[in-house]
Amino acid sequence: MERIGFIGLGIMGEPMAGHILKAGYPLTVYTRSKCKAERLLSEGAVWVDSPQEVAKNSDVIITIVSDTPDVEQVIFGENGLECGLSSGKIVIDMSTISAEATRGFAERLAKQGVCLLDAPVSGGDIGAINATLTIMVGGDAAAFEKCVPLLKTMGTKVTHTGASGSGQATKMVNQIMSAACLIGVCEGLTLAAKEGLDLEQTIDIILGGNGASTQLKANGPKVAKGDFTPGFMLDLFIKDHNMVNKAQKSHAIGCPITTNALQLANAARDEFGGREGTQSIAKILEKMNLNV
Repeated sequence: MERIGFIGLGIMGEPMAGHILKAGYPLTVYTRSKCKAERLLSEGAVWVDSPQEVAKNSDVIITIVSDTPDVEQVIFGENGLECGLSSGKIVIDMSTISAEATRGFAERLAKQGVCLLDAPVSGGDIGAINATLTIMVGGDAAAFEKCVPLLKTMGTKVTHTGASGSGQATKMVNQIMSAACLIGVCEGLTLAAKEGLDLEQTIDIILGGNGASTQLKANGPKVAKGDFTPGFMLDLFIKDHNMVNKAQKSHAIGCPITTNALQLANAARDEFGGREGTQSIAKILEKMNLNV
């Protein structure tokens, strides 16, 4: 069985790595805070001190970190993956980053005979915990086919989207549509509260109608309970939609949803901090209404 390396054990990465380990793959892990690896180490994962060592000890290496510069640092920085990679190995980046940068990273690794697959995910922390993620994968088709069994330990819908960068491009499309649903959930529940409706009952009703969405199912109950812990943090939401905004402008596409989502998310971050969940947009809407 192929040896797997995993870098990035945050809200998403830790449970994803756990599914790989449970499936029987030998797993080597690295993250900046070793304490985040404690559960995995107790279950048989091996800790190493750098991305370079992960690459040396693995056939396929998965990264899931916050932003484009973080991916570049993990791969090409001091003691990065690049230093431990050899021809035939595969890197799967499951972060959400720039499609343009991804294509550049893939070209650099190809010179070493290493394939980079871009495989961002959708489904949030619940999808990561339940291994029900949607995984959209760009890059070499043969490398993708080789990695399908591994990817299916983490997700239920695993799709090859085309050439390098197409996974990230698909994720940008997902983020636009997801943001529209999130803003709708927060705005709708704000009205429901003003009308004196029972929020939990309202959510249950809407989930049976045309207003149903994954955002309503995941974040609606949190808003109703005043729970703003992150399944997905405002900081990451803003990072993703800044990338989307840049891509839309490069194609001269009008972007009212992205613009509105960024304005609300930035206002929520300024007020409540970037580590709150995206559902805290409901709180900023409430504050805006109080100031009308």
